[in-house]
Amino acid sequence: MNAPRPVQVIAVASGKGGVGKTNVSVNLSVALAQNGRNVMLMDADLGLANVDVLLGLQPRHNLSHVLNGEIGLEETLVGGPAGITIVPAASGVARMADLNPAEHVGIIRAFSELHRPVDVLIVDTAAGLHDSVISFCRAVQEVLVVVCDEPASITDAYALIKVLSRDHGISRLRVLANMVRGPEEGRSLFGKLTAVCDRFLDVTLDYAGAIPFDEYLRKAVQRQKAVTEAFPASPAARAFKDLARRADKWPVPGGTSGRIEFFVERLVGSGLGDRGMPSFPL
Repeated sequence: MNAPRPVQVIAVASGKGGVGKTNVSVNLSVALAQNGRNVMLMDADLGLANVDVLLGLQPRHNLSHVLNGEIGLEETLVGGPAGITIVPAASGVARMADLNPAEHVGIIRAFSELHRPVDVLIVDTAAGLHDSVISFCRAVQEVLVVVCDEPASITDAYALIKVLSRDHGISRLRVLANMVRGPEEGRSLFGKLTAVCDRFLDVTLDYAGAIPFDEYLRKAVQRQKAVTEAFPASPAARAFKDLARRADKWPVPGGTSGRIEFFVERLVGSGLGDRGMPSFPL
């Protein structure tokens, strides 16, 4: 009866870089925190950390220190805007970009040892089809694919969705249209992606909404601030707040899936799902 509520875990992914994925991760995290959620943001671009750069933070420790056995995950955590908690990645550490599957599993399992209250974990993955992206996307309950209206972005988003669905059994993903000129462009972009996925893949895509192209977002980046904090009345900030309200209604997990998962003890002990520990295929 006293088991902690299961943590909602969302991976933010993209087929290619340059589509604003980390900005989405940061601003979604801040907007959820502004709604009263206890939010943790993990920088999962392990060798090219940029969440701390985007927010002007200088963490003393990061996940490389955890993997080296120097400290525990709790000791890496730093505070961010609106009270979010950030798990920093390493920057310029080549080894971190080429971890083996067991090391990815070690990172994921480490979250189950955290005892602080967390309602939502946002995992800002690396761009593309790196092994770490697949590992983290398989370990979450929701995958949010960020795409913009460029041929390369759409093609690479399709490639990511194809790998996750065909090779790893992820049958439902959410799509966020970013840097669009209006709601119609966002819907049109989603339509382009769903048309090709419906033709070739057995996967369901849900439209998570759109974030407009906004000069205030660029100004916020220059100030190393989240636009939801620096310019809360801007079009982008309002869109992120709308996204947070929708994400807050996405279903929380109801037990384990049998794969490696973040906060698995809270899934097992929640009383919502499985009573026994699942198997953990790599």
